[in-house]
Amino acid sequence: MGRIFVAVAHGGIEEQQTRLDGGAAVQEVLLLRDVVVQYLRANQYEAAAVPEELTADQTIAWMNRHAQLGDVALQVYVNSAAPPERGTSLFYIAANDQRRTQADQILQTILRRAPQLQSQGAKPDTLCRLGSASFCRQLEIPALILIAGYVTNADDREILQTQRQEVALGIAEGLALWSHSVSSTATLQPMPTYPSVNVNLNGAIVYGEGILAHGNFYVPMDLVDQLGIDLPLDAQIRRLSYRNIVYVRAIDLREFDLSIQPDKDNHTLILRSMPTIYPGQMDRIMGRGSASEVQLIMFLKSHYPQGFATFSDLPKLYREEATIEGVNADLAFAQMCVETNFLRFGNHVQPEQNNFAGLGGIGDTPEGASFRDTRIGVRAHIQHLKAYASSEPLVQESVDPRFRFVRRGVAPLVDQLSGRWSADRLYGRKIKAVLRLLYESAGFL
Repeated sequence: MGRIFVAVAHGGIEEQQTRLDGGAAVQEVLLLRDVVVQYLRANQYEAAAVPEELTADQTIAWMNRHAQLGDVALQVYVNSAAPPERGTSLFYIAANDQRRTQADQILQTILRRAPQLQSQGAKPDTLCRLGSASFCRQLEIPALILIAGYVTNADDREILQTQRQEVALGIAEGLALWSHSVSSTATLQPMPTYPSVNVNLNGAIVYGEGILAHGNFYVPMDLVDQLGIDLPLDAQIRRLSYRNIVYVRAIDLREFDLSIQPDKDNHTLILRSMPTIYPGQMDRIMGRGSASEVQLIMFLKSHYPQGFATFSDLPKLYREEATIEGVNADLAFAQMCVETNFLRFGNHVQPEQNNFAGLGGIGDTPEGASFRDTRIGVRAHIQHLKAYASSEPLVQESVDPRFRFVRRGVAPLVDQLSGRWSADRLYGRKIKAVLRLLYESAGFL
């Protein structure tokens, strides 16, 4: 039987530790992890508690040094958010149907033991704020991330504290079933063979088949070269040598503007390398957006319908105000989603402030700027983006309280907003991750 590694998350998935009630969340996740490990060991499973003092990168390196074929890994996280959200979910590596099924099974096992938990379902790691989760992708063994609940939500907190044994037992039982399935396959196939799959590129089957390994689609490196992708020798991009051919994990190519869509019924991987958006539009703040008002509406509703119900005119206003100033409406809309957490708001900014971009105010205003209505709030956001990205004058009268403090044109690219608009060094990457989700939902990528 393979080992089961149980780690605790550091802050959010792929991001910071500094969140509301972070200390309480850390305490809860450590207590939960310890009980899970105790249950597994009591039932003769070899469970390894990953040292919690390790950083996220060190955790992955430590596990890769100790892991063997047949092992599995789970990272447990008790979330915190403002305003309080709730729910239990599992994240898996995107485009891996095998891992999605395993995540669903574990989640159902947990809910059978603790039915009061509110399921948020199994989610691909592309829905993480950075667009991917290193724990799911960089480990050499099957890995999942569990958000057990939100310590900032009274209902979740009560369940995690008063029903810790039941929650932990559900997690342990789910892990035991998962481990048995994975280790049994490893025992039967110590030297695995991988089934071949067709590769459909831009509507045509291409020469050179891909393979399906551990639930992940892989494509020949030769095909990647033919697409003109200059693939770096990066540990985050998984390569596999099989039958003297080098393959690349397909989902890792998503960051190179390649659409990845598995078609399991036809044993085919569908790739699209010809985006209908304009070249460079993923990076440049100035330009024309491609998404229609309806596409923006559907995207926002799919992430948080309550937010859209409150600000139903926001997609229309972003397209109108951005067009007037020559700003990319899609990028501005994606930034709004990042800043407000898809209109959930929280922290210091409240919905009634009509501040959709975390804009600072003038003087002693710790909560940031406030605007009289939704349109003016959107206009201020667009104008602040233009201040950073262009030296051209504003078309409309300035309503951005800090427009004059920005060095004009200093940040024409979205990544250059990191450390300027936000102290978060990954700020630009988070905006591009949401923008990519928007373009995928609209069918552009």
